[in-house]
Amino acid sequence: MSDRLLGGACLALAAFYIFYAMQTQIGFMSDPMGPRAFPVVIGIVLALAGIYPILRPDPEPNWPALGKLLEIIFAVAVMIAYTYALPEFGFTISTAFAAGLLSWRLGAHPAGAAIAGVTIAVGIFVIFRLVLKLSLAVGPWGF
Repeated sequence: MSDRLLGGACLALAAFYIFYAMQTQIGFMSDPMGPRAFPVVIGIVLALAGIYPILRPDPEPNWPALGKLLEIIFAVAVMIAYTYALPEFGFTISTAFAAGLLSWRLGAHPAGAAIAGVTIAVGIFVIFRLVLKLSLAVGPWGF
């Protein structure tokens, strides 16, 4: 049943996506494919992917116990809070807290999780900002 619900949700999302892709205004000068082609292709691929679980669903899954489900909800809440924290506190601080919290919930001791969070944040900052020269959210302290 859950596979069929997922497939139906994918089909509805694909229809929604294609509908809004077709609403894209075509300018006076555009390439032969037009700006609608890529979003429509993505919608078609999503629709095809949604049809498969409707036609061939897997056996009913074994859902996790309530405790594990709460862990998943906590992880999602951390990621949502992370997106709101990025513009306010910057990439490095936000990433350190999010990675530290998630490391802690994955089983690390609090001190080890804090070290992991800072190490992950600084490592990603060095790779993306200093090596690849990509722009990251800058907080009030400039990093």
